[in-house]
Amino acid sequence: MPELPEVEITRRGIAPHLLGQRVEAVVVRHDGLRYPFPPDLAQRLQGQEIRAVRRRAKYILIDVGAWVLLLHLGMSGSLRVLPRGTAPAKHDHFDLVLGTEVLRLRDPRRFGAVLLLAPPAEDHPLLAGLGPEPLDASFDAQALWAMSRERKTPVKLFIMDAHQVVGVGNIYASESLFRARIHPQTPVGRLSLRKCERLVACITDTLQAALAAGGSSLKDFVHSDGSSGYFQQQYAVYGREGEACRVCGADVLRCVMGQRATFFCPVCQKK
Repeated sequence: MPELPEVEITRRGIAPHLLGQRVEAVVVRHDGLRYPFPPDLAQRLQGQEIRAVRRRAKYILIDVGAWVLLLHLGMSGSLRVLPRGTAPAKHDHFDLVLGTEVLRLRDPRRFGAVLLLAPPAEDHPLLAGLGPEPLDASFDAQALWAMSRERKTPVKLFIMDAHQVVGVGNIYASESLFRARIHPQTPVGRLSLRKCERLVACITDTLQAALAAGGSSLKDFVHSDGSSGYFQQQYAVYGREGEACRVCGADVLRCVMGQRATFFCPVCQKK
């Protein structure tokens, strides 16, 4: 699934092509993805100017006229900017036609979303209960320490909970915990303030490194121009079960937490 770095890179890639453009047409090739397409989508957006391209968690928010177009990439989706008239492929379900270009959503598994919201979009149920952004100043060690007191939830599941902090998906949770030398099964309420400081710094560093590397291109994800990221080449533990830890040489282990594969070094990340 595209995680925060991939969504942010997508936002940065499409924004220059969208800002200031007017929507000439909306093309829908399926009845819906995770949710049905809004029936009045084309009528609401046609002729409207795009004023902003924002991100909240893993959602892209496009301010179009008096509306906000919410896009989510789901498990395997991607947004591409293509020349107008480019023939659609099998899984190309949605187009925003803009002058000489088209913004196209490809979603093979159809777990993504295209919704039309009245502002303020942040009041919508999908967004209202979200936690702080991990790259914002509001997410700091004191905040993590305060919200985690007396919680028995394993730290990996806690930092993946979007109600606590948004956008730290499975890959980057494993990588951040390795950098912080914290075992993923550690109850989050047992973390000291000092360990919270280390974890927050490592989450920030991991996400910034992923952004610098263009994110991780796994399975279906590509950038808006069709290129790939390469952060997967830097993984310390994720997907490396049985391989030698890059720090101590011990075998990287795998377990399942919250129905997701979790990777860690038993020596560097002792309980």
